[in-house]
Amino acid sequence: MKKTILLLALFVGFGTLAFAQEDQDRVDLASDATPQVEFEKKTHDFGTFEEGVQATVTFKFRNTGNAPLVLNSVKPSCGCTSPKWTKEPIAPGQEGSITVTYNSKGRVGNFTKTVTVTHNGEGGTVYLTIRGVVTKSAPEVAPTVVAPN
Repeated sequence: MKKTILLLALFVGFGTLAFAQEDQDRVDLASDATPQVEFEKKTHDFGTFEEGVQATVTFKFRNTGNAPLVLNSVKPSCGCTSPKWTKEPIAPGQEGSITVTYNSKGRVGNFTKTVTVTHNGEGGTVYLTIRGVVTKSAPEVAPTVVAPN
């Protein structure tokens, strides 16, 4: 009787191990699905423009992975830069975009700003860079009216 119970316990134990290993294999296969982001470009140079201009650029990207890509956050390096981005998950093979606007009012001179993009894909973080030169805008001149004599 003892031998039968011991044999039964061993049989159940090995059976449980086999099922556990099979479940582990399923988890490993599912974890192979990874999103991957690929940007057309990661930097943009606006060149030279006058103070007060709202300089805007759109960074386009594609999910080249095999799982949905989610942008967790898109943060500018300062308050003069504001991003707008694709908020819904991007399916494999699909595209998304991040539009960055730089407010040059009161900011004469060279600038370089970054936007930090965190996502659920391979690598997890991408840095986008914008740069340019802001020149002083010409002062407004009030028109002079000359009255005839």
